[in-house]
This record gives sequence, C-alpha cells and structure tokens, in this order.
Amino acid sequence: MANRDRKSQLPGVSALSGGSAFSSAQEAALVRREVDVVVHSLKDLPTANAPGLVLLPPPGREDIRDALCGSTLADLRQGARVGTGAPRRIAQLLAVRSDLEVVPIRGNVPPRLKKIETMGLDGVVLAVAGLRRLGLEDAIGEILPPDLFPPSPGQGALGIQIHEDNAAAREIFSATGDLDTDSQVRAERSLLAELHGGCSVPLGAYAVSSPDGKLSLFGQVTSLDGTERVSGRVAGPSGEPEKLGAALAADLIGRGAHTILDAARAATGVR
Repeated sequence: MANRDRKSQLPGVSALSGGSAFSSAQEAALVRREVDVVVHSLKDLPTANAPGLVLLPPPGREDIRDALCGSTLADLRQGARVGTGAPRRIAQLLAVRSDLEVVPIRGNVPPRLKKIETMGLDGVVLAVAGLRRLGLEDAIGEILPPDLFPPSPGQGALGIQIHEDNAAAREIFSATGDLDTDSQVRAERSLLAELHGGCSVPLGAYAVSSPDGKLSLFGQVTSLDGTERVSGRVAGPSGEPEKLGAALAADLIGRGAHTILDAARAATGVR
C-alpha cells in the first residue's frame, strides 16, 4: 500500500497523516487485520504504536547516512538548486551552504533522481539506504557526514509491526532481530518522542553501538533557515536506550531546542 499524494509538499502531507506521510495506510490495514505483518521504513513510522500493535526488533541496519546525488557539496556552484522535501535536510543544507536554493520535491527515489534533469537541479539529497536497496548507488556524488547531516531517527532500519497477540508472527521473526540495531533505533526514537517530533521537524539523530556494550547517541536540531543549531551527544549502557534518548532530549531542550522546533512547526503547519 502506498501513499498516492506525490504533489503536496511533505510537511503538509505528514500533518494530515499524524506525522508520517507514508505509513498510515499500512498501519490502518494492520489494525483492521487485513494483513498480519507490515514492514515499514522505520524513519516514517510514528513513535507511538496504534493500540494493540507492537514493533519487533528490526533486522540489521543499512547505511544510516544521506547522500547528495548529482554533485558533491564542494562542487556545487554558488546558488545551486538542490532538491529535497524534508525540513531536516533543508535546514542542514542551509546550515552548511546558506547560498543554496532548496527546491521542494517529492515522489519515489527514481523519479526524484530524474528531477536533476527534468527540473534542472544541481543535485538532490536522498537516503543512502534507499539508493542501495534499489541498486542506484552509482548515482551518489557524496555521502554526507552524519555529524553535519544527522539522519532521521530510525533511518536505514526496517520497522516490523504486528498485533501484540500474534504469537505466530513473533515466532517467525524471532531470529531476524538484531540487538544492536534495536538498541540504536529505540534510543533515536526515544529522543524523537521526548522532543515531540515527527518526520516533518528538523531533527536528526543516530546511535552507535560499541563492543563493550555501550551506546552513544548524537542528536541535532536545526532551524529551517540553517542559522541556529543545537547538538549534543550522550553515552550509556545499550540496555537502557530510552534513558539515553530522554537524557539527550533534556540536554537539547535546556539549550533551546524546543524554541527551534516550535518555530519549525509553525512554519510548516505541523502541530
């Protein structure tokens, strides 16, 4: 099941669908028991499950990073036109290159790549994971550094959602979950939930697991015009990912993150 609105700008669609532009129809089908399992791109899934639904530990994660296709950042001309529909990516681009003209685009990955030609763009920003899954890695001009361009929480991971009483599905997927990935995305999504964010606010985050059982979590909030950024990093036991998310959220809030996010919500029409 796919979202059919390919023309409206992403924040408006997300506002209508409860903060996720692409997951609502699939989740509704699961609630109605029309399907037994839904596999989402986890970054598109709201942090709160619908009543009766649960997320299983996800399989191993793909690359979390974003990529600039069509050019590298250094090779973009002054005033270059770069396509993306995500407020997070818009904010991050302008924070690094305030001269850029960011052009709103939507659609699936191949049509967005095609817009480099059809709309005369100098580049587009897309997730590395999606490009690799579609065999389009050759389109990547530069993989963007995650400390400057932190991804959406959950990016690169799959969200496997079932009814909480579906024992058969639990059994089938019991061997597919990756514990490191599970800890990482739980920390990232905890941060997102604590900041009352969604896929239409300029918040990026990623967690990294270490062999000693520790988990580090980096998060960044950027104003839509790129002029303000608040970022931070926390670390702790991988078995307590939600506590890390809450701790980082408190740190970012103490340094003005809510003011930036409130302004972004007002500008994009997302509450």
